[in-house]
Amino acid sequence: MVRVREARRAYREFYATCFWSYRPDLEIGLDDVEWVAEALKRNGDLKAWQVASRLSP
Repeated sequence: MVRVREARRAYREFYATCFWSYRPDLEIGLDDVEWVAEALKRNGDLKAWQVASRLSP
């Protein structure tokens, strides 16, 4: 559940740069962790990339 919590935090933190086309109140679950990590790597900066690497197994 730590990865889910971190993915939720990353979604909120990087919403404006990486997830702006999705609902701001989107509920992130276990199945969404990899999607969040991929979006961070694809759309984010260095800090987002570092967070994504912690989310990926």
